[in-house]
Amino acid sequence: MSASKQTHDHEEIKRWASARGGVPAKVKGTGNTNDEGVLRIHFPENSENKDDLEEIPWEDFFEKFDEEQLDFLYQEKKADGEVSTFHKFVNR
Repeated sequence: MSASKQTHDHEEIKRWASARGGVPAKVKGTGNTNDEGVLRIHFPENSENKDDLEEIPWEDFFEKFDEEQLDFLYQEKKADGEVSTFHKFVNR
């Protein structure tokens, strides 16, 4: 069984995402000029559905992340030992 971890540390989140080819993103069509909308970590090399996500700067991502008081729930490895990209945002 693989264990999940939870954090709101910006550097830890960036490290995890970058190690897997992930970038900060938002769902297109959500938010407005003052709000990034629905946040995601996007893995462009592993995704067929690139049209509904828009890459954003880490600074904008974390501004919204902190404003919404979110935590990042994630896995380092799958049960079989493979690197995992499982993650989700949860309330602190």
